[in-house]
Amino acid sequence: MPSISITHGAFSQSGDIVDALSSATNMKVYTDREIITLTAARENLKEASLLKIVKGQTPTFNTFTQEREKGLAAVKLTLATLLSSENIILYGLSGHLIPETLTPVLRALITTDKKRRIACAQETQNLSSKEASQKIQALDEAAHLWCSSLHGKSAWDPSLYDLVIPTDKTPVREALALITESLSRIEVEPSEAKSLMADFILACKVEQTLIETGEGLTAEAKDGHVTVTINKNVLMLSKFKQKVEAEAAKVSGVASVTTRIGKGFYKANVLYDFDLPTPPRVLLVDDEKEFVQTLSERLRMREMTTSVAFGGEEALTIAGQEETDVMVLDLKMPGVDGYDVLKNMKAERPHVEVIILTGHGSEDDRRKCLEMGAFAYLQKPADIDRLTETMKAAYEKIQAARTETPAASEE
Repeated sequence: MPSISITHGAFSQSGDIVDALSSATNMKVYTDREIITLTAARENLKEASLLKIVKGQTPTFNTFTQEREKGLAAVKLTLATLLSSENIILYGLSGHLIPETLTPVLRALITTDKKRRIACAQETQNLSSKEASQKIQALDEAAHLWCSSLHGKSAWDPSLYDLVIPTDKTPVREALALITESLSRIEVEPSEAKSLMADFILACKVEQTLIETGEGLTAEAKDGHVTVTINKNVLMLSKFKQKVEAEAAKVSGVASVTTRIGKGFYKANVLYDFDLPTPPRVLLVDDEKEFVQTLSERLRMREMTTSVAFGGEEALTIAGQEETDVMVLDLKMPGVDGYDVLKNMKAERPHVEVIILTGHGSEDDRRKCLEMGAFAYLQKPADIDRLTETMKAAYEKIQAARTETPAASEE
């Protein structure tokens, strides 16, 4: 029987279906947390760091450490090893690391509408409606960020799944029947399944080996023959191919190695992807590290260049060392708070447009910030489209000022 990868919307009451499925099939359930624990123990990595990576976050110094790539490769190898040894149920987001070519895996999405999810969160975790909505939104954003980074699609995109089950319309018994029936339709000979799993493990090992060689390298394997795809533009391609092939050939089990150019290799190095001008240098300032790192990733997905600061003092230091066009600033921070940063920026660097983004402000705070020179005042949770449009407007103002400055000096 094939294994199953189940992605679920938080508070969609998917746990009842998973429990029933495990009982009916005798398959062991592995959550993301359990996969991460196994990976951390095997690779001697930090669980907290791996968990953030599975939430779609990129470590601050990833350009130098390649921590994200190493973490993904390690988790992927854990999945490959588990899938090769037994039929399992993956319950969470980690299953999205399994390639589409691995046919002995059924992919399912279990979710329901937002209203029911909020009601479930209120009931099970004693949250207010607002708290429940905010928690669900944060979890959904992490899921979307993860799937977008892997597939370029939303976590709820039906094309990612073999089966989509809405729990508001599908009782547990009916959901169980749908999944088991779908499993029965996947016809893979045991020998073929074993070969596919061995190929997956080998490809994972090659990818793990090639992390230090270069970025954007993915591997596929077929009976010991490995194909490495180069997904990012590199200089001296011929020499780079030779190096990739030499490193991959060192992995035990590799019979031969070939390289090919992927679609991403020819992608132009465009800084922005918007109809209107967007700020090339954005500084995000917030003491909530997870929030600001996630926001940074979401903006980078929209081709914006971002830096992050986890406090007011750090923000002023960065602004003094790096060119900044737009600052997105939280108000309530320990030490040097948002008001202090705003006051300093308007006094020392008035050309920088400051957008306040806070979850604790009031109408008085809004009025005070705008009087101090803030470009805009927004409330959390951040609507990414509204924030992006506000940043565009701020940059348009900056460009207009730059255009007018030479004319004024000529007079």
